[in-house]
Amino acid sequence: MTTLFAQIPDADVLLSLAPEQLGKVLLRLVPRYMNNGMFHAQSINQPAQGHLPWYPAFKRGEVDIALQEAWLWLQLNLLVVPASGTNGSNGWFTLGRRARALDTDAAFDAFTSALKFPRELVHPRIRDKVWLRFAEGDLAAAVLHAFHQVEVRVRDAAQLADTDIGVNLMRKAFNDVDGPLSDMNAPASERKALAELFAAAIGSYKNPHSHRDVDIRNPLEAQEMVILASHLLGIVDAREAARGATGSAPAQPV
Repeated sequence: MTTLFAQIPDADVLLSLAPEQLGKVLLRLVPRYMNNGMFHAQSINQPAQGHLPWYPAFKRGEVDIALQEAWLWLQLNLLVVPASGTNGSNGWFTLGRRARALDTDAAFDAFTSALKFPRELVHPRIRDKVWLRFAEGDLAAAVLHAFHQVEVRVRDAAQLADTDIGVNLMRKAFNDVDGPLSDMNAPASERKALAELFAAAIGSYKNPHSHRDVDIRNPLEAQEMVILASHLLGIVDAREAARGATGSAPAQPV
């Protein structure tokens, strides 16, 4: 049977791993130790067969702590859960529903990347669906959803027609002369720049995803795109609120 020691024979290497990294190794070992759909963490932490090689005695205290951290990380993220009934009370676990979809290293890495993403930076309008797409590893779908919502939100807030789409919609909504979402109290150069920011964002990050398959492999790059979309949605919220407070479109520049 493959053991933890066989996977990581060097104690110092094991101790250098973050809880989620060690957790991935443990999760891959779980099926080998299953008994009637359950497993006991101790059987993986230190196999009962005394003849199997294990970590040196002077490192075992640190190794035990690292393993406890990794198991706790797996539990906190619902990848392993206590077995039902008295089995769970006696230290037996089973795989959580979420873990069953993380059957490849790529899927696991996508999930951990999503966990690290600062959700509080994501606009509430897109937060849940974007996080789910990140957890599934579908970065392109996360980006497309985020910028699609920017487009929908701008059209609704500006009260423009369904036929107004894409880059032209952004320039119309934020037109520096009569755009319904343009702040006429701001300098003309800033009004024009904001219109171009929205147009460029939609042209760069929404339109390509709408018309063809776009492969995004870097989770950090996708997260940066989503944060930009969140920033744009926040601007739209503020402009709509300002417009509602005055009861009309922004005043025309003198």
